[in-house]
Amino acid sequence: MKSKPRILVVFYSMYGHIFKLAQEVAKGVNEAGGEAIIKQVEELVPEKHLNKQAKQAKEKMKEIEIANPREDLIDIDGVMVGVPTRFGNMCSQMRNFWDQTGSMWGSLIGKPAAVFTSSNTQHGGQETTLITTQITFLHHGCVVVGLPYSFSGQSRMDEITGGSPYGLSTVAGEGPPYERVPTDNELEMAKGYGKYLTNIARKLMK
Repeated sequence: MKSKPRILVVFYSMYGHIFKLAQEVAKGVNEAGGEAIIKQVEELVPEKHLNKQAKQAKEKMKEIEIANPREDLIDIDGVMVGVPTRFGNMCSQMRNFWDQTGSMWGSLIGKPAAVFTSSNTQHGGQETTLITTQITFLHHGCVVVGLPYSFSGQSRMDEITGGSPYGLSTVAGEGPPYERVPTDNELEMAKGYGKYLTNIARKLMK
């Protein structure tokens, strides 16, 4: 029996905020003895409609492989989904990925799944995006993994911070240029979230 959980970290990021969290989540997976497989979903916005900042962020992510739902959701032990909020919901790029999984029924039953998000403002639909993404997990039979209050960073009052019992989050700030980057506190939670899901995946493998 394998003891090293394989965790897919699949994300969409337009300006790099979710990408930064995904990198820290992957570090946490690896530090917990798992194998992080980090991939991004396909872009649907025509390049001519991407602004300069988005194009710069895309350049930094160009080495990250595009996820294939019919291949990458097979033989994994858990999944962490990074998705920015769009009007309080999953963005269309990530929705497109999951809408291609109709033939994947059964492949994720009993596997832990978690979600992290971002929004421009402190209350910009983060919790609704986290919860509605979890509905997709439940349709696939996943074990939904939130961010419990043992992650005390989400309760800080000395600074604006993301995080809720439903999952990890960050605040990008108004924009463009969306200058606020994930804070040390949010990055620490991201790494811890990766570790947390990996340890749960290991237990569920036995």
